[in-house]
Amino acid sequence: MRFEKGRQLTARGFLFDMDGTLVDSGPVVERVWGAWAETQGLDIKGLMPVAHGRRAVETIAMFGKNVLDIAAEARKLEDAERLDTEGLSEIAGARALIAALPTNAWAVVTSADAALARTRLTACGLPIPRVFITAESVEKGKPDPRCYQLGADGLGFDPRDCIVFEDADAGLAAGRAAGAQVLAVASTQSSEGLDRKGELWVPDLAGLEVSVVGGLLHLAHR
Repeated sequence: MRFEKGRQLTARGFLFDMDGTLVDSGPVVERVWGAWAETQGLDIKGLMPVAHGRRAVETIAMFGKNVLDIAAEARKLEDAERLDTEGLSEIAGARALIAALPTNAWAVVTSADAALARTRLTACGLPIPRVFITAESVEKGKPDPRCYQLGADGLGFDPRDCIVFEDADAGLAAGRAAGAQVLAVASTQSSEGLDRKGELWVPDLAGLEVSVVGGLLHLAHR
């Protein structure tokens, strides 16, 4: 169901995924992971729906054929992504929405490693938050909820008092399992697909506005 005018969500903190939620990294991901898929004899179209939102090590463990050192392979791919910034852009409305938030009320919770996440946020003119949960922060990545629990803890809130902004199934599942409200961004999935899954969604972050009253964040669509 689309998050329409007249509807409001209230929380104490916002927890943002990065790729597909704050940053459109699609061109880079397609180039780097497409090249890797070729080396593994894989169809990129079959790989990406599962890989999106997951840490590189877990994707390689699931799909890699005869990969002897998964961690080393993941570092190689992450380095390739970090060095490729062509085509990166902010998801519409990301900068404005973040600028309207108190600095102690939002976090980034991403499956990317810290170096890659910093590179992409900076390339898109987005700030690095005080609470910054990355691939190195957890032993198990999304859909495990620990990453979003850590994000909420870092802000000093219960996950149930937070809204998770996500685009990928793995991340949506992680946010929900953490107990948070979940709002999907229809960047890497179709709105029709999100409707079928019963997700509350927005096409991007443009048009969203937040008001802060008594320490509560009230999110609406103008």
